Amino acid sequence: MEKVSVDELKNYLGKEVQLHGWVYNTRSSGKISFLLFRDGTGIVQAILYHPDHREELVKRFEELNQETSIVLVGKVREDKRSPLGIELDIVDFNIISKSIDYPISPKEHGVDFLQSNRHLWLRSKKQSSIMRIRSDVVFFAREFFNNRKFLCIDAPIFTPSACEGTTTLFEVDYFNDKKVYLSQSGQLYMEAAALAYGKVYCFGPAFRAEKSKTRRHLTEFWQIEPEVAFFDIDDDMELAEDLVIYLVQKILERRTDDLKILERDIKPLENIKKPFYRITYEDAIKILNKKGIEIKFGDDFGAPDEAAISFEFDRPVFVHRYPTQIKAFYMKKDKDREDLALGFDMIAGEGYGETIGGGQREDDYDTLLKRINENNLPVENFKWYLDLRKYGSVPHSGFGLGIERFVQWITKTQHIREVIPFARTLDRTEP
Repeated sequence: MEKVSVDELKNYLGKEVQLHGWVYNTRSSGKISFLLFRDGTGIVQAILYHPDHREELVKRFEELNQETSIVLVGKVREDKRSPLGIELDIVDFNIISKSIDYPISPKEHGVDFLQSNRHLWLRSKKQSSIMRIRSDVVFFAREFFNNRKFLCIDAPIFTPSACEGTTTLFEVDYFNDKKVYLSQSGQLYMEAAALAYGKVYCFGPAFRAEKSKTRRHLTEFWQIEPEVAFFDIDDDMELAEDLVIYLVQKILERRTDDLKILERDIKPLENIKKPFYRITYEDAIKILNKKGIEIKFGDDFGAPDEAAISFEFDRPVFVHRYPTQIKAFYMKKDKDREDLALGFDMIAGEGYGETIGGGQREDDYDTLLKRINENNLPVENFKWYLDLRKYGSVPHSGFGLGIERFVQWITKTQHIREVIPFARTLDRTEP
């Protein structure tokens, strides 16, 4: 008898199989008992018809509680009413370990309760679907870059200085009374790698000590960051566009069932094709002003502003050429307008805001040194970064795609804390 998983059952019609997993739920009606069985790859319904079995097995079925772990033997048969198209007729089962008073029942629970029990909440149907989609996003993002001959370079987590704003750094005590910081981004290190290898990317965690409680903020999140030598801002936006289209297509191919479980309308996702819209920051200001939103040149966009912009378009939109004053020190200025930086944000559709941020980097030594001083950053910490502009500097660009923000949009999840296995927010560090 073969040991199989739920997602493989359709290949075993008419055969007896063995599965290892947990009780998702049970119910009985007259002489029939129903078991929803899960194993991490999916959930299948198994049927126990009492007259066909010995009394001892029927009584054992009554001992099954939510999340009891079992070994299940069943015969696979077709059932078009089932979401999987198949069901199991129970032949036998053995209890591995009982689950007593499992705290997360099928009833409604508050968000704080579920977050406090996140280690158990992950077992639920919708959370499982989100995690499977997240896993695929990571896998296919790597595949996308590997197929294009990008080299994966790991960036350090401990850094000597800020990449973004210094006010959002987590400070860590290092050896010999030295202070270091948790990385906000691997970008600066990817710039060094791009000038060594041409096309590179990193994937890893980032940390922002931003005291925000919005549904789009985490203090610890994951991002994938490519960097390419000889790329300008237009090349960079095209690469970001290609990546997003590739990821969405792969999720639509592989995770249709999970999107159904999440009740995700896939029509907006099916519309994500070339070309994405491209508007300037000043165009975006005009759109917002027409909507009655008071915002002027030099103001940064908040989440409501990004959402308002997104509703004007039927697919993602790139907003580019932001004011230099609101962009990071390393962003190259537009040669035609010194007050504009060659940076962009990709704003996802359906009210979801920035998902990708990037742009062209300053490649001139003197200009970059001036920008570091203007931002009151310690020059000594950036000596190695300035070296990149001394020894064979070239135009180069890159971006960061936030995994959680992307998954939140694709799954249309209300709060970002549900799309990361264990969320770290302003007021939560457990479990």
